Amino acid sequence: MSVGTASNSTEIAIVGAGIVGLAHALAAARRGHRVTVFERSGQAVGASIRNFGMVWPIGQPPGKLRDRALRSRQIWLEMADKGGFFADPVGSLHLAYHADELRVIEEFVAIAQTHDYPAQLLTAAEVAAQSPAAVTEGLLGALGSPTEVIVDPREAIQTLPTVLQTAFGVDVHFGATVTAISHPHLTVNGETWRADHIFVCSGADFETLYPDLYRTSGITKSKLQMMRTGPQPQGYRIGPALCGGLTLTHYGAFADCPSLPALKQRFQAELPFAIDWHIHVMMSQNGLGELILGDSHEYGLTFDPFDRADINEFVLTYLKGFARVPSFDIAATWHGVYAKLPGQTEWIAQPETGVTVVNALGGAGMTLSFGLAEEVVAAQLT
Repeated sequence: MSVGTASNSTEIAIVGAGIVGLAHALAAARRGHRVTVFERSGQAVGASIRNFGMVWPIGQPPGKLRDRALRSRQIWLEMADKGGFFADPVGSLHLAYHADELRVIEEFVAIAQTHDYPAQLLTAAEVAAQSPAAVTEGLLGALGSPTEVIVDPREAIQTLPTVLQTAFGVDVHFGATVTAISHPHLTVNGETWRADHIFVCSGADFETLYPDLYRTSGITKSKLQMMRTGPQPQGYRIGPALCGGLTLTHYGAFADCPSLPALKQRFQAELPFAIDWHIHVMMSQNGLGELILGDSHEYGLTFDPFDRADINEFVLTYLKGFARVPSFDIAATWHGVYAKLPGQTEWIAQPETGVTVVNALGGAGMTLSFGLAEEVVAAQLT
């Protein structure tokens, strides 16, 4: 291996320009380091652009994770201001049409108040005042939260590299595949680079770098299916992001609610298809007026490349039970794949001196990456 020239050297190398990699680039650059990002594709095309665009503090349990999410929220708004991309701090509504759903929401609000989290129990009339899209017939109540921010991941992930370059001096290389690492060297498109520290943020790609490490980590993958409508007519806006009762069973923030097991039992009996495919149903709206709908979760290492129409049909049917909008005409469907380590909120490893692997944020990358990156970079670059 030949040693790279001065032009092929950097202080901090980041492998991957998804949200995890970009967040670590920002955190390192803010600490005064010279940072270079390598992304194998012409632009990021993985899980970071195939999601709702929800920055979702309400889904994180109180304490370290929610604090991390709220810090990430703050950084998202700062970056949107610098980059001029859409970021709407519109909040969220979890809607309850059954008594067991309402009990979970009531318990969540009580717990949230002990942690000074600004969650509220709302009446149907209060929901109607916030959202023209929420179905209020039969609505028993809702959980309202002001902390959620919606971005368009396609726009945000495309714009962030430019923000990092212009505002923080980060050097970003697209079409640059890292095929080998032996600290302090890494091979990029056949050329040797040198870096003081290397962060590997390669998402669902377990195969290219450190495959043996991944094989013993317990990490798996999740495939999710999603949909997008066209822009709603006449500038129609839904207000806060909307969630149905199934979402109460998905996020760790609700795990301490005493009534949650009974709710899960009812869903298992009444909606076994949703349980089998780990479906929970949410809707957000981007700056173009499009509605983002989903989603399902299938776990494994290899997936059928073809999406299931019955999953999308279930999501739409369930969604129409709590949301009413001018048009549910679907403009696009897709699936994404992200890394997940069961029982963990992230996976951080040091396979060799000077190399840190950061992965497996489990679908919460948009919510947690900026805050996590600050913690990891502070710990590794002291």
